[in-house]
Amino acid sequence: MTRELSIDQARRIALAAQGFNDPRPTGRVDMRHLRRVLGRVGLFQIDSVNVLVRAHYMPLFSRLGPYPRELLDAAVYKRRELFETWSHEACLVPCERWPLIRSRLDEGLSWHTRWARANGDYTDAVLQEIEQKGPLAAGELEDPGERSGPWWGNGKGSRALNWHFQQGNVGIAQRPNFTRVYDLIENLIPHHYHSQPTPSHDDTCAALLLLAAESHGVGTTKDLADYYRLPILPARQHLAELAEAGELEEVHVEGWRDKAYLHPKAILPRRVDARALLSPFDPVVWERDRTERLFDFHYRIEIYVPAPKRKYGYYVLPFLLGNRLVGRVDLKADREASRLLVQGAYHEEGEDAEEVAASLATELTSMADWLGLDSVVVKRRGNLTSALRAAAQRV
Repeated sequence: MTRELSIDQARRIALAAQGFNDPRPTGRVDMRHLRRVLGRVGLFQIDSVNVLVRAHYMPLFSRLGPYPRELLDAAVYKRRELFETWSHEACLVPCERWPLIRSRLDEGLSWHTRWARANGDYTDAVLQEIEQKGPLAAGELEDPGERSGPWWGNGKGSRALNWHFQQGNVGIAQRPNFTRVYDLIENLIPHHYHSQPTPSHDDTCAALLLLAAESHGVGTTKDLADYYRLPILPARQHLAELAEAGELEEVHVEGWRDKAYLHPKAILPRRVDARALLSPFDPVVWERDRTERLFDFHYRIEIYVPAPKRKYGYYVLPFLLGNRLVGRVDLKADREASRLLVQGAYHEEGEDAEEVAASLATELTSMADWLGLDSVVVKRRGNLTSALRAAAQRV
């Protein structure tokens, strides 16, 4: 008989799987804490938007509180515990996952492939230049070409390097000012991972679905396939096989139309006492339909929506309190004036504004300190701003 989970139970399972049942450190945050979070979430998404802070730094702050951002930089670019690759999107992924990632590279993004084939001599020469000279940015190539696009650079050097990155020939050695510096992938992945055999596509899909289930706790086929951007039809077949083999449990979640799968390591805490601002690129809110099913919280990122048509703002972070998403804030780091700007603040219908504001003000103050900003400034847009402004003055 299929086990039934209430939506409240599913929320607690999901948040515990994402690390929100783990206590925040009371002292210095170190690599042990980073590894603990990484073990929960599995990967950190990278995004170029820097209106607040780069996206890959936020999941650690959401779960640990203030921590030195150089800790993550060192884990990636010095200790080589993580590497940049395409996974959910552009992400930081543990180096131990390299064999699984390598297995999927020919399934990944392919917009440069036709160009690379048509310009094979140049593409080969770019790789040879890195082999001979060592790490290089696109602009440091002997013949980088002219940049023809506003984002990431679309000169022929960038195209060739992006194609080699997609193929797993090169990786990112450094990120000075967010500029990609490329090196041969074998120089970036520790040998004991790089030398492992590449699993079959079927084994890779099954393994990634199990990892997704562990990070989600409980999820539908769509939820779990989305975590590592796997094709939905083979994912459905693999999940059925994993359930048949007892590696996942098929369950029904209250209010969910589709069947769900529960990971055997999932825990159901009695309560979750979380307090966290979530990046738009946090795994908790990646799959917007899942966010709505789990939290009854409609969320869309509005960066690309024209300003007059935005409902909540440019860079809006959901606010997690307990096991509910209770509000959202449009944030901006005004680095020149050393202020954390709350452009807009909203509480969800039915939530107590004073309670939400008190907890949110504490978290915003912590974030400002973490970012090296001197103050929190609350503007007047949204139904929470009056209560939040008063609460911020008391922190």
